[in-house]
Amino acid sequence: MEKTYVIKDAEKVLVYQIEQGGTQERKPMKKIPIKYMKEMSLPTTRDSEGYCALYKMDCGDGLGLMTVYQVYPGIQVIYNDFEAAGCEWEENLDRDILEINHCREGREGSRLLSGSCLYLGEGDLSIHTMDNCAPEMSFPLRHYRGISVLINLKMAAETPPEILSESGIDILKFKEKFCHDGNCFIMRAKDEIEHIFSELYSVPECLQRPYLKLKVQELLLFLCMVDVSKEKQRTQYTSPQVELVKEIHKRLTANLQERPTIEELSKEYLINTATLKDTFKGIYGQPIGAYMKEYRIRQAADLLRQTRVSIAEIASQVGYENQSKFASAFRDIMKIAPAEYRKQSSDE
Repeated sequence: MEKTYVIKDAEKVLVYQIEQGGTQERKPMKKIPIKYMKEMSLPTTRDSEGYCALYKMDCGDGLGLMTVYQVYPGIQVIYNDFEAAGCEWEENLDRDILEINHCREGREGSRLLSGSCLYLGEGDLSIHTMDNCAPEMSFPLRHYRGISVLINLKMAAETPPEILSESGIDILKFKEKFCHDGNCFIMRAKDEIEHIFSELYSVPECLQRPYLKLKVQELLLFLCMVDVSKEKQRTQYTSPQVELVKEIHKRLTANLQERPTIEELSKEYLINTATLKDTFKGIYGQPIGAYMKEYRIRQAADLLRQTRVSIAEIASQVGYENQSKFASAFRDIMKIAPAEYRKQSSDE
């Protein structure tokens, strides 16, 4: 049976649109009542029943796609596919709309109205009310794949999914359970989350509608059983900390031939070394040293593919004076020698 890979199909459309350049005329969005994206165009495609729509976003520094499925009254499943640093939406969203986010690839950041910032890594899940977050999402790695389940609690309570009616679960209590006092609930990656969401990223087209219904019900039953008090929450970072570390990240990636130490950065930007290390890892998912090593090698890989500059010169451009150390680092990250990588790329 042929499978339709929703995220992969969306990625193909996204790549095509990036290559074509330009975006559609921005118009007010009428068909998705939950998130009003500032950059969202009219649907690229939509089925005749209003069950599925594909929206394209011009994020200023990149593009994104949202594939939206109306699974139940008041419940939407959205496949998010972004190659951008972030996106924004209109404010004044309903406090009784719950957003459940699952990060598949990349990282996703949200800023609460309190000013605190939270970040999801691969496999993590978050739950918050839409009115408790600033009208923006950030993608620190400029790449994000994930699923959002949006629940209009009042509407879903009036016409609940079948299994909720049978089990007597009150979906209205989810808000108090997970978002008490305006909190945002984070669940670190675990097997139970992976089981629920992994299967949603590849669904046979002929089974898609009933399968989405089944998985939404499974998710709601799982959340009903979660003991919030036993889930260790992720660290929250203040907005000033985040903005400062983003400046440091910009400094580090702007000139790869420079290698300032953490102590030097701490003094220059007047930030405690422990805070710098912890916040950087929280935003970008890796310690500074490991992140910069991979960043340098990824940049080198681009140069190997796109130019005929010598390997020695590329090593120097990305901050390696010693070519053998560069070759060793390249093999660590890319699992192949630089010369062989260039040869394979030219043969494709």
